[in-house]
Amino acid sequence: MASLGMSAVHPARAPLARPLARPLELACFGLIVAHAAYLAASYWHGVWLIGADGHGLPNDFVNVWAAGQLALEGNPAAAYDWPVHKAMEVAALGRPFDGYFGWHYPPPFLFVAAALALVPYTAAFVLWTFGTFPAYVAAVRMIIGDRSGYLLAAAFPAILCNLVVGQNGFLSAGLFGGALLLLQPRPVMAGVLFGLLTYKPHLGLLVPVALIAAGNWRAFVSAGVTAALMAAASWAAFGMETWQAFFGSIGHTSQAFLSSGWADWHKLQTAFGLLRVLGAPEWLAWTGQAMTALAAATAVVLVWRSRAVYDVKAAALVAAALLATPYLYTYDLVVLAIPLAFLFRLARDDGFLPHELAGIGLACALVLVFPFVNAPVGLGAILVVAALVARRALMSRQDREPG
Repeated sequence: MASLGMSAVHPARAPLARPLARPLELACFGLIVAHAAYLAASYWHGVWLIGADGHGLPNDFVNVWAAGQLALEGNPAAAYDWPVHKAMEVAALGRPFDGYFGWHYPPPFLFVAAALALVPYTAAFVLWTFGTFPAYVAAVRMIIGDRSGYLLAAAFPAILCNLVVGQNGFLSAGLFGGALLLLQPRPVMAGVLFGLLTYKPHLGLLVPVALIAAGNWRAFVSAGVTAALMAAASWAAFGMETWQAFFGSIGHTSQAFLSSGWADWHKLQTAFGLLRVLGAPEWLAWTGQAMTALAAATAVVLVWRSRAVYDVKAAALVAAALLATPYLYTYDLVVLAIPLAFLFRLARDDGFLPHELAGIGLACALVLVFPFVNAPVGLGAILVVAALVARRALMSRQDREPG
């Protein structure tokens, strides 16, 4: 068994066969500076994290802190009670606000929320956001296998949305990327990371499909055991009523965010969201999403049962997973950096394919323009990356076919 490291995924990798072109380096550096400048200016003008009056501003992270505070007070099931949870959000920010940031996560994630609620809200926001960022950066850097990974990870446009709202895209990307890095050399440990990813189960819908298709039963069992242990621990810590409240809230959440469109259809970066933006009825949107998910699952089976190189398989799984779920927001697109990193990794051997770098640039541009358009352009970015991965998969198959 190969030792832990980048050689485990694809042995005998040298540094990038072709260093990043100077224009690409400058573009990445410019995006990093823009990210930092936007955050600094937003904070200074009281439109990010803390308002001009000194009170917290409404953002997605408040639902995490509020749920954790309820758990610390001995009432974890109330995190799924919208009026009670909203009241705690108001208390956390020290101000009333319109709307509601719902708590939709399974009870095991209350462990993380409770730990964050041990410190004041603003400190918890900073701790969470900038504490999970290194996991994401490390995953991208290790996949690429070169220090340019730091630059590319920090420049990816989706990270800004995650930083602004205090969401969990960094954690999701770190777990997904780490699991795929470890899958060959350490399948049991990879399964543990996949199991931890069940804190957001809709992102991992196709992980069991890939593991079964590849016959990687050690990772499959490890993931299942990890998820079961997390569920058991949360049952013991927070009680059966918390799990009952979670299952009872699923229908309410689905009705509010997917059927009624509380969060605006254009914010859903999915086939479902696109069809709803175009005015399709709900049944047609669900049909389109189901067909997309079926196509993504079929692609995963075909690629993972093929003789394609592992890097292609890993990239295909993540891209397909993002297409399969009906519930995906811009901050979730941080995960899209993982298949992009595998594409850069593939380019280390023989350079980029014709127009491949342009396709990567297009995907990044689609994510970048999201704040300026009322359309699920993130779905377009995912489709572009999926097409690039499919092209690599077809070429890998042709290279391996005899004669």
